[in-house]
Amino acid sequence: MKSKSQSRYVDGVLLLDKPIGMTSNTVLQKVKQLYNACKAGHTGSLDPLASGMLPICLGQATKFSQFLLEANKSYRVIAKLGIKTTTGDGEGRIVEEREVKNISVEQITKLLQKFHGEIEQIPSMYSAIKYKGRPLYKLAREGITVKCKPRIVTIYKLELLGYGKNLLELEICCSKGTYIRTLVEDIGEELKCGAYVVALRRLQCGAYLESQMVTLQHLEDLFAKRGEKAIDHLLLSVESIVADWPKVILSEAAAYYIQHGQAIISPCNTSSKGRVCFKMRDGHFLGVGKILENGKIAPCRLINL
Repeated sequence: MKSKSQSRYVDGVLLLDKPIGMTSNTVLQKVKQLYNACKAGHTGSLDPLASGMLPICLGQATKFSQFLLEANKSYRVIAKLGIKTTTGDGEGRIVEEREVKNISVEQITKLLQKFHGEIEQIPSMYSAIKYKGRPLYKLAREGITVKCKPRIVTIYKLELLGYGKNLLELEICCSKGTYIRTLVEDIGEELKCGAYVVALRRLQCGAYLESQMVTLQHLEDLFAKRGEKAIDHLLLSVESIVADWPKVILSEAAAYYIQHGQAIISPCNTSSKGRVCFKMRDGHFLGVGKILENGKIAPCRLINL
């Protein structure tokens, strides 16, 4: 392994298709080593049994990774009816088996409508939420149970893709912080038979699409054949993280004030509230800001030019 002193500065986002069986951190370290990057981080863990989109931020992209953590996510999940496990997925121990009594597609479709919009979820004890500095799943493995407070999440889409042999296939679009295992367990309880996650794949994160993902195998093969420069072409720009935000084009004078932490009068008729993306007139990405109550725009996160 290369020493840290030999690491290089590389900026961008790799949309990795995480393989089943690997932890998110293991994948992150492999990618960081392949790119020989000084700095790297992922934007939201996937369980080892899950596959799919794991955005990995390199270099200056790590400054904006929180916006991917906050973004909506889409998943495809296969759930098994009639069985409950300790963890809500196939890694856990079976704790209950129930008969699945003549459940129809129509019943399931009607039930799923109840989960649209804002719902309350109680996080699983096998989640990564921390209690007094320790992840819940570590406490659970020690036999310690903690009463978790319900949290509000939003389900934008919950579609039944298929049903047969007590297996449900669902596509879900949801807000940050949604626990798919908990959602599946809650659906199982409503059907009065229990359920657990058999397979889970993340399809989208924010504006990123499934078609943009790169497999770890492809990354490793390309690196072995052509080296670092070849895999650099797989990186999306730092700006891509906020590409769907409203844009504010800055003059050199306005950019000077923004880079020195000062709010500016909006150079355009910005009626929207919230966050904006700063760009120079030559097209260069500068960072992101927020619209203040007085109509001015203040910097939040900026890249180093």
